[in-house]
Amino acid sequence: MEEAEKYNQREEIFSKAIRAGKRTYFFDVKETRAQERFLTITESKKRFDNDNGKFFYEKHKIFLYQEDFDKFMEGLQESMGFISEGSEPPYHRDPNPATGIEEEIKSVKFEDLHSDTDDATAHEADNL
Repeated sequence: MEEAEKYNQREEIFSKAIRAGKRTYFFDVKETRAQERFLTITESKKRFDNDNGKFFYEKHKIFLYQEDFDKFMEGLQESMGFISEGSEPPYHRDPNPATGIEEEIKSVKFEDLHSDTDDATAHEADNL
């Protein structure tokens, strides 16, 4: 069995499912061999395949590692605040334009990103 397959088959330490309309979100806490905990967030949506006439579940996964929790929550709260309030927060732009981060972010296209499976497998292998 491949290393990535063994990794994905680890049992969850904690699991929570949230049904939200047509989607279900799964929050699963797992541990690396080094006993470092991480969170996987999975969005699952039931879809219909017209070609074979059957239903299937489309899934998207995010692997969130403990060292990224604070930054992730900061971004999530800022985004949710923007949606709720409808205005751009004052710190939305990069405070240090010399870093070029804002321009770098603007140039990222989703089509250019690797599949979530490729990235997750590479990161998982680093943490095993």
